[in-house]
Amino acid sequence: MPNIKVFSGSSHPDLAQKICDRLGINHANVVAQKFANGETNVEIGESVRGEDVYIVQSGCGEVNDNLMELLIMINACKIASAERVTAVIPVYPYSRQDKKDKSRAPISAKLVANMLSVAGADHIITMDLHASQIQGFFDIPVDNLYAEPAVVKWIKENIPEWKTAIVVSPDAGGAKRVTSIADRLNIDFALIHKERKKANEVASMVLVGDAKGKVAILIDDMADTCGTIVQAAQKLVEDGATKIYAILTHGIFSGEAIARINNSSFEAVVVTNTIPQDKNMMDCSKIQVIDVSMMFAEAVRRTHNGESVSYLFENVPY
Repeated sequence: MPNIKVFSGSSHPDLAQKICDRLGINHANVVAQKFANGETNVEIGESVRGEDVYIVQSGCGEVNDNLMELLIMINACKIASAERVTAVIPVYPYSRQDKKDKSRAPISAKLVANMLSVAGADHIITMDLHASQIQGFFDIPVDNLYAEPAVVKWIKENIPEWKTAIVVSPDAGGAKRVTSIADRLNIDFALIHKERKKANEVASMVLVGDAKGKVAILIDDMADTCGTIVQAAQKLVEDGATKIYAILTHGIFSGEAIARINNSSFEAVVVTNTIPQDKNMMDCSKIQVIDVSMMFAEAVRRTHNGESVSYLFENVPY
């Protein structure tokens, strides 16, 4: 069996290091730098011939630079005769552009899928895709891991009143995710119906369900400008919720997000470390982080050894 090599892109070296620590290996040598004109240059610092290569690169920060760096790294490994190249992409870039919601709109998520395949990726590992149909944009295997087991564990350990709480989806799209968590915890759920006038701006909200006198747990797959979840929290307060938590897989937090959270009524805003959160945690005391590096490490280990990954859909590896 070929040896395993884990390379880290420059988007999230901390997560790559945690994955390597969990696997008990050193991460492989790679130097990514930019030329004076802004072009990306990647130097793979050790032989990958016949090896099983994993490249960890999240679609966050400078999204386009990081995506290009990932494509170049995949290609560099592929033409250096790597046996198999797996892209570990905790946050899939452009995942929200997954359909033609109006005429002449691009389906960029499909374009990214094509780019990854053409660069030479043989396998993709990602987490909580914005729409799980994105797996079908690829002709190569895609493992879409769920943060759900880690979220359920966090709720049980950190929210003392969880048995009488209610899980709330801030939009209809996340209803499936929320009902699944409500079933696992055996508690009620509600959802908020919102009407948008234009992208990133929410017009009006209606709560479907009863939150009066309960702890409300808002759950979504990503929070970008946080307009939706802050407005949802406001709505829940108006409807009589006692405490409000938000649990989000990908905390992008761009624009005014941190200021909005600081001024909001949340007890805590919990995100996973698919995106580096150190700076955000310093700017906002409400942000807490669930470590999901062990899920990626276990997915890498199982893929490498040819084992089933489906255990991770229900359980958190210890």
